[in-house]
Amino acid sequence: MAINRTDPPLSADEANTLVAFLDYHRDTLRHKAAGLDSGQLRATTAASDLTLAGLVKHLALVETSWLHCRLLGNPYPEPWASVDWEADEDWDFHSALDDTPDQLQALFDGSVARSDAIIAEALAGPEGLDRLSVVASRQPGEGHFSLRWILVHLIEEYARHNGHADFLRESIDGQTGE
Repeated sequence: MAINRTDPPLSADEANTLVAFLDYHRDTLRHKAAGLDSGQLRATTAASDLTLAGLVKHLALVETSWLHCRLLGNPYPEPWASVDWEADEDWDFHSALDDTPDQLQALFDGSVARSDAIIAEALAGPEGLDRLSVVASRQPGEGHFSLRWILVHLIEEYARHNGHADFLRESIDGQTGE
């Protein structure tokens, strides 16, 4: 599967720049996991039990957690709602080993599509309003997060984990680069 990544624009407003960087990093993860079978997606290195499958599922959770749950205040949907996180706080990473590549891609793409709709709706507010400053948090004790903060945090999550994905993909089949 060919993944077409678009470089973020050099000159755009803040909201479009943030969304473009988020899309770029999402596509980078898709690129790193593309074309691999279940065994390859479960491959680890000697230094860690981290897998590309786990990264894909974890980032689907991150998208859902920050936008669907924290920004909008919605409960977690499945598969996250019924997870016993106290029994395994890294369930997303561990359970991904039982998922097929198609299941992982569908879960990730579904989370991204839901996130994109949430972002688009949040940014479609009245003209002149700083829509990136919209705050929400339904989590007691966490304070309030702006949409700006959430988007930057998502970019940071992807950037960090895409570095892991680079290393994992190179160890699987030698593929390097962006």
